[in-house]
Amino acid sequence: MSVSIKSEREIALMRESGHLLEKVHEELASYIKPGISTKELDTIGEEIIRSLGCVPNFLNYQGFPGSFCISLNDEVVHGIPSHKKIIQEGDLVKIDAGLIYKGYHSDAARTYAVGEVSKEAQQLMDVTKQCFFEGIKYAKAGNHLNDICKAIGAYAAKYGYGIVRELTGHGIGTHLHEDPVIPNFPMRRPGVRLVPGMTLAIEPMLNMGRADVAWLSDDWTVVASDGSLSAHYENTVLITEGEPEILTLTK
Repeated sequence: MSVSIKSEREIALMRESGHLLEKVHEELASYIKPGISTKELDTIGEEIIRSLGCVPNFLNYQGFPGSFCISLNDEVVHGIPSHKKIIQEGDLVKIDAGLIYKGYHSDAARTYAVGEVSKEAQQLMDVTKQCFFEGIKYAKAGNHLNDICKAIGAYAAKYGYGIVRELTGHGIGTHLHEDPVIPNFPMRRPGVRLVPGMTLAIEPMLNMGRADVAWLSDDWTVVASDGSLSAHYENTVLITEGEPEILTLTK
């Protein structure tokens, strides 16, 4: 395994890439309303990315046909934008997005509730988000990667949610997916020691029911096997000499 350590120049570029992606999420969120299709959201989002002088890094990545992964309800990740998928009141909408700024990638995901959702759905969203923050308490130089993984898994386990095991977080930089792989559950080994300059995409994915997932016939969309609701939350994080810096969440 070779984990890239970013120079000060690269960190500055990663920081700007993350900040611009944060803007994309903020702007696109205002369009998530009943009646809009996931394809319309994808088109709007791509226009926002390109207006910032960036390129959507998901588009055509390993053949993916959209600029954003937009997944509804029991869809965990990698939902393909479609004119046939119309957002409804009460939906959970997961927007996973990334962009390239001057050769450097950023990656972040959010789960949005459309109008009123059940208390159970809201709790799933809240816990998934908090899992991220529990994890990055340990995203400090000198700790090991598994310290992050254990913290995420332990918090999710308190609520009995299914922690998706087939999909993980990852390193990020001049490539969208770099070493290391970052599970949302404890690993058998400590994993790489964290050092300043590492940039990591940490992304808890939880199902309300069982952890099992399946791939639809489009070969992309991952769903909860039992049809239960799923939530996803992700940010790009920089390891520093002190507290971690969340590059895609500055406010």
